[in-house]
Amino acid sequence: MPLFPQESAILLNDLEAIAHEKSVPWAMLRDKTVLVTGATGLMGGLLVKAILYANHVHQNRTRVIALVRDKKKAERTFSAYSACSELQYLEGDILTPLDIEGPVDYVLHAASVTQSKSFVQAPVETIKTTLWGTDNLLRFAHEHGVTSMVYLSTMEVYGAVSKEGKVSEIDFGYIDPFQVRSSYPESKQAAETLCCAYHSEYGVPVKTARLTLTFGPGIFPEDNRVFAQFCASVRRGEDIVLHTPGDTQRDYLYTADAITALLIILLCGQSGQAYNVANSDTYISIRAMAELVAKECAQDTINVVIKVPEHLENLGYAPTVKINLDTQKLNTLGWHPKTNLQDMYKNLLAYMDEKSS
Repeated sequence: MPLFPQESAILLNDLEAIAHEKSVPWAMLRDKTVLVTGATGLMGGLLVKAILYANHVHQNRTRVIALVRDKKKAERTFSAYSACSELQYLEGDILTPLDIEGPVDYVLHAASVTQSKSFVQAPVETIKTTLWGTDNLLRFAHEHGVTSMVYLSTMEVYGAVSKEGKVSEIDFGYIDPFQVRSSYPESKQAAETLCCAYHSEYGVPVKTARLTLTFGPGIFPEDNRVFAQFCASVRRGEDIVLHTPGDTQRDYLYTADAITALLIILLCGQSGQAYNVANSDTYISIRAMAELVAKECAQDTINVVIKVPEHLENLGYAPTVKINLDTQKLNTLGWHPKTNLQDMYKNLLAYMDEKSS
């Protein structure tokens, strides 16, 4: 009988691959406790599931504390893992002190505001969640003497980069602090500085992961980001409608590749450092990606249409940028992405079909 039979078969394939990824030193998690914030979000949820799945593959007995705001939602999210005695829910808010009994060895801080509209409709809350929440977790890590912590940041901290070629961890562009949407990248950038400060002043072993846009099996039905919209168009047999010219060029990353990267950074990364996390081979413009999806996933039965609405700024879209992340620093730790862009969409569409059947 397969592990976790109630889980998506497509997602189980990914979890199996993650658990057998040789570049992840799984033995380091044996009999340890891992705190995951944002555990009902995409990345936090997949981290929890990956660790629980690896427990059965490697007999690690890793205890996972999932920090969630809504325990009932968490129980639905992890219903296939209800028999896992290693999973513990901690209902609370990252803005308040955490009450955890026993030692915590590792922290994966994935809690964050992720919806673009929230950046412009609730900018104060976006900043507070990012900055104050990260301070709370760093203080917890300091007081509990954790072995390692990873803060999940974003490629948006680079802003508008004028440099030609690949962007390394030391290359930064311009972010306009008087654009309300900057509540997200500015607060993420400040949170990274806070991580650096805690490491420098208190020796907190924190690392930063700058993730590019990441997608794959595990996304939620309500996800409205560009990749989800493309897939929804394919499944409905409708044209892909872009609300911008689609000039932004960036990398993308498959969820399973992202999870292995985060675990490698947690267990092997250098404290006080930041790591780009992306698949540089997927570098493409939004418009070209839409055309690829229409051709390869819908067999040219749909078209790409551009309709730029009035008051575009109210939708919270990121400004036009061209960022091809350099992942050499992460590659030196033994990590390399395995899934190309076409297979990312193929797997995501299969997952959506499976979940809707």
